Amino acid sequence: MPTNDPSPIDFLVIGTVTRDIPTADPTTTEYVLGGTVSFAAATAASLGRHPTILTRAGNDVDLSPLTALGGLTVLPSEHTTTFANIYTPAGRVQYCYTPVAVIAAGDVPAALRNPKVVLLGPLVQEIEPDMIHIFPEETVVAAVPQGWMRKWDADGRVYPTPWTTAEEFLPHLDALILSIEDVDGDLSIIEEYCTHVPLLVMTQYREGSTVYQQQADGSVSVTQVPPRPAQEVDPTGAGDTFATAFLLRLQETGDPLDAARYANVTASFGVEGPGIAAIPSHDVVLAYMDAHPWPTERSD
Repeated sequence: MPTNDPSPIDFLVIGTVTRDIPTADPTTTEYVLGGTVSFAAATAASLGRHPTILTRAGNDVDLSPLTALGGLTVLPSEHTTTFANIYTPAGRVQYCYTPVAVIAAGDVPAALRNPKVVLLGPLVQEIEPDMIHIFPEETVVAAVPQGWMRKWDADGRVYPTPWTTAEEFLPHLDALILSIEDVDGDLSIIEEYCTHVPLLVMTQYREGSTVYQQQADGSVSVTQVPPRPAQEVDPTGAGDTFATAFLLRLQETGDPLDAARYANVTASFGVEGPGIAAIPSHDVVLAYMDAHPWPTERSD
């Protein structure tokens, strides 16, 4: 239930929770909870922060694991968004079934409108542009746009699609976090987004991440941030883990490069076990960063 505590919410994440199924057969009853909201909340809790989720879901999932992580507000739905993530030698093939209806500004209770950090994590085009205007200036507002950049056919097969509402969101974000796969390696899309948003971070899987920062003179600085080598077991949710760790560290330190390094390390630990099992604690991440310092001279 929504909290009545007048103090600001620590970390709010908005988007649909998912039923992640192991096959492309939508009739299977076997599932695990997924979605940006699930991985983001689990990451925040592991890092010692206090997450709150606003989601839309049906009665076909058990949300008690999310309740255990922090605050949970569930908007009604006839069903829960279902995804099948099929990993092949050629990459991931995704299927989307029963996508939920939109989540708009009017769906956000007053008690959730003053968070320290908010992450918009759409998966099926569900977050409406009016959402971006309801948070105060002091809130760090960020988004992972993958859910605005996918479509699906009648069989549920997911394909990339242009982000048509980008210019409605980007000027109002403090940070945009996305993967090189989200833009299919087309850096011209990144360059275009950088003209609208002050801070953009692109994750690059085993190569770490790249931070793009708007400068006072209108230029954009570009800094590659090194990865932590990982023994990958399960990559699902790695981008959401990265985004959450980055935002929480950014809110703590105000240093995007330090935050990207922190997030690289957090996400790399996270893929070394199934689901959320290997997401590290804040102390584990800092211990690794102390033992493996990034060179002080960081060239753009």
